[in-house]
Amino acid sequence: MRWYVLRVAANKELQVKEALLQKVGMGGLSEVLGRIEVPVEHVKRIRGHKQTVHKRKLYPGYVFVELEPTEDGRVPEKVWFMIKETSDVGDLIGTEGIPTPMRDTDVAKMLLEAERPEEAPSIKVEFKKGDRIKVQEGAFENFEGTVDLIDTARGLVKVIVTIFGRSTPLELEYWQIEKI
Repeated sequence: MRWYVLRVAANKELQVKEALLQKVGMGGLSEVLGRIEVPVEHVKRIRGHKQTVHKRKLYPGYVFVELEPTEDGRVPEKVWFMIKETSDVGDLIGTEGIPTPMRDTDVAKMLLEAERPEEAPSIKVEFKKGDRIKVQEGAFENFEGTVDLIDTARGLVKVIVTIFGRSTPLELEYWQIEKI
């Protein structure tokens, strides 16, 4: 079996995956259609000393399907109709009506991301040292400064702002600032 990329409507990836899994079970197509994946990463957010874990899709708008192509490289007709009649499905990525299978290196990367354990969510901080930022909330709202240090374990960012003509370090939560 080979892996293919299926284009789907935005924010409908999980619904499409569930619908396809149901249709495969009911239609007896498990010998032609294998795994169906929507890789997600678990992102930890800290806001007001409260931690929450959210799932974020790594490839929004795409579902990965494993299927057995015909000898000429096309999708078997009964599988193609089953996929196309699923709501919110676009088409398989390819050229001239023939879907292009994923490269083995891309498949390995996608499967590694899809099977990553949930126990170690990371904090998603989009800042790096030296970035110019603006404080969005708190006592120093609308002050501008520079990122000096990032503490991902606690979800804090140390920034240097100028207050009354002096450089002053502030420790803020990452959601309180934005890049400028």
